[in-house]
Amino acid sequence: MTREIVVGTRESKLAMWQAQWVVEGLKRRCPGYDYRIRGIRTQGDNILDVALAKIGDKGLFTKELETALLGGEIDLAVHSMKDLPTELPEGLVIGAVCERAYPGDVLISREGKRLDELPPGALIGTSSLRRCAQLLSFRRDLKMVNLRGNINTRLRKLGEEGLDATVLAFAGVDRLGWRERITQLIPLEICLPAVGQGSVGVEVRAGDKEILELVRHVEDYESRCAISAERALLKKLEGGCQIPVGALGTLKEGRLTLRGVVATLDGEWIIRSTLEGDPREAEETGIRLAEQLVRMGAGEILAQIRLGGDCCR
Repeated sequence: MTREIVVGTRESKLAMWQAQWVVEGLKRRCPGYDYRIRGIRTQGDNILDVALAKIGDKGLFTKELETALLGGEIDLAVHSMKDLPTELPEGLVIGAVCERAYPGDVLISREGKRLDELPPGALIGTSSLRRCAQLLSFRRDLKMVNLRGNINTRLRKLGEEGLDATVLAFAGVDRLGWRERITQLIPLEICLPAVGQGSVGVEVRAGDKEILELVRHVEDYESRCAISAERALLKKLEGGCQIPVGALGTLKEGRLTLRGVVATLDGEWIIRSTLEGDPREAEETGIRLAEQLVRMGAGEILAQIRLGGDCCR
């Protein structure tokens, strides 16, 4: 009898697309299994009327999947890498980091205007403090409005709520076939992405040798190195959705370049830095850049933010 592999994921269209994409990759390389995708609702899917920063982000989109994984109900869990906390539950590991799509953010505006063409006081829909802070640093006059929900919901609300624009990850928009709606790829110099944005991660039980060997076939070395550095930076800063931190690692000619940013919620004070390192020492590079950002003032910014505040008004 053929062994069935149960793949857990969130129930959203994007999550299902990503799970199916992983399954197709596994089928091509390991056709000797049957694969079944199981959708599981998470806390983040159930609470849509509150900004992410006010809920608390630890395991918001992953906890229920991890519980099912630890309980043996599923064999592996497929996540957006940006949703995975930097500390996983005991007994679980990231078995694969899949090839990353373009990691940046995009602007989708109602009237097709680019970021610098939006009218004074334009209303921008986003629930991300990282996006809020960096966009306000670029244009102080913008008004940030909390906007949550899946991509289809956000695009619908763009018109219904009278917003001028919304900001989303390119990867999600592209994967769901909405590329024609993109007004602008927001330059990375203006807005660095969330840690892990654009990549899909596969979480597995640490002791399950069969599944660990299986998911190795959808691993991408360069994406793993880059995102390991980003996650190490975030962990060192003790950050998540509740603080405005952006990071992006890239590999070129055998070297790892890591960029990081930390900003105040209103965008008035923004700290950026870059560090180069050996891809084999990705985590060390992330830690060193985090320490560098702290010396430049990031520690003070993060301490102030943890006392309370909200940039989406």
